[in-house]
Amino acid sequence: MDAAARIRDAAARSAGVPYGLPREEEGAKMPTERRETWMWQRAWELLDRAERLNRHFFVHLKSREPCPVWEPPIDVYETSDAVWVMAALPGVEPRGVRVSLGEGALVLEGERSTPARCRHAAVRRLEIPRGRFERRVELPQGSYALAVSELADGCLLVGLTKL
Repeated sequence: MDAAARIRDAAARSAGVPYGLPREEEGAKMPTERRETWMWQRAWELLDRAERLNRHFFVHLKSREPCPVWEPPIDVYETSDAVWVMAALPGVEPRGVRVSLGEGALVLEGERSTPARCRHAAVRRLEIPRGRFERRVELPQGSYALAVSELADGCLLVGLTKL
């Protein structure tokens, strides 16, 4: 590919022409079925990327402290008599987690600090968020009582009994 073709290709990409689809000036056309599959695959990739970015970047939340916080990813399960919430909290000490229940929501908050051995090290890659976190989990309609709250293997499991 010569320089002019590379420039046209870059301009087409920046103008919103989907990357990977053949350009009409090249004379090739993608079959309709393949184009539809490609579009769905690309849409799922973009949604997955957006979800990962949402989990990893700092966001401002309605919190008691005016500092940036991160939200741990969660799973919520419901049975006939309980609601279970599992939050991924790698590297968080059990004494550093606070769980509260009120106003139709469960609030998980605490802090993940940098391990002591790594505090003075050069950072080469940082994917696991650190600092203060807070996650507010809206609960299904009803009344609940906190039954279980345990942190093991980097996951916090909270069990709420339905009243």
